[in-house]
Amino acid sequence: MLNIYMKEKRKVIDEVMEGYLNKLKYPSVIAEGMKYSLFNGGKRLRPMLLLMTLEALGVDEKKGYATATAIEMIHSYSLVHDDLPALDNDDYRRGKLTTHKKFGEAEAILIGDALLTHSFNVISAGNIDLGGEKVARLVALTSSYAGINGMIGGQMIDIESEGKKVELPTLQYIHTHKTGMMIKLPVEAACIIGEAPEETTTKLVEYSELIGLAFQIKDDILDIEGEFEKIGKPVGSDEELEKSTYPQIFGLEKTKEILSEKIEKAKSVAVEALGEEKAELFIGLADFIGNREN
Repeated sequence: MLNIYMKEKRKVIDEVMEGYLNKLKYPSVIAEGMKYSLFNGGKRLRPMLLLMTLEALGVDEKKGYATATAIEMIHSYSLVHDDLPALDNDDYRRGKLTTHKKFGEAEAILIGDALLTHSFNVISAGNIDLGGEKVARLVALTSSYAGINGMIGGQMIDIESEGKKVELPTLQYIHTHKTGMMIKLPVEAACIIGEAPEETTTKLVEYSELIGLAFQIKDDILDIEGEFEKIGKPVGSDEELEKSTYPQIFGLEKTKEILSEKIEKAKSVAVEALGEEKAELFIGLADFIGNREN
């Protein structure tokens, strides 16, 4: 069921995003680079999670299209900048040349900047029908989770921790902020759009936090056990950059146990939030994150 849902929603999300990006023509290298970066593969996990949450709340998914697009644009910009020589210095992303290898380093910086900046145009101009209060809340939430209090903060501590042995709280901060906030964002945004009850929102946000942490733990495992053909980038980059990871602290087998615990807890919380029937997709997504190969 989840596989069919993901395939259908990815098509919908890509069509919506293409509609927004087709309006951008000049400068051509920026417009082309934004499209290349945004459509360079990807599971569309974050926008799909937003639409999935709206559906569970009984809200028309079209109300989430603009916000879903904006969130995926922010995610894509973060990958463009992550791949730059000053950060991870990766040549491949999802089996294709990274943006700076395709267009040039200076161009990639500006392409990432453009994706981030334009996302706020999309989230504000595309949500006018929701009303000013909701738009303001969505913009505030997005800028917080993508910025110093979220993804950027986690990325900075990740960089500062390279070559060092860090304690578990620091590693958890990196994971929950660098990766987790942008997985939490679509769920919380959907709850704003759909006016979810406070108790439901709390549980759904807890679910998103659990799968966000699980997603990064699984990334740590794949960097050891993955294959280039499946993950689309070289294996072992964490060790090469001397990054702190769960396997580094706990060992591989214990890390797999922790991953399983997070996945099972997420599934339980989803049922508490929505009931078994409505939680089916959320349960499937948790399992997908735990079992993914890329």
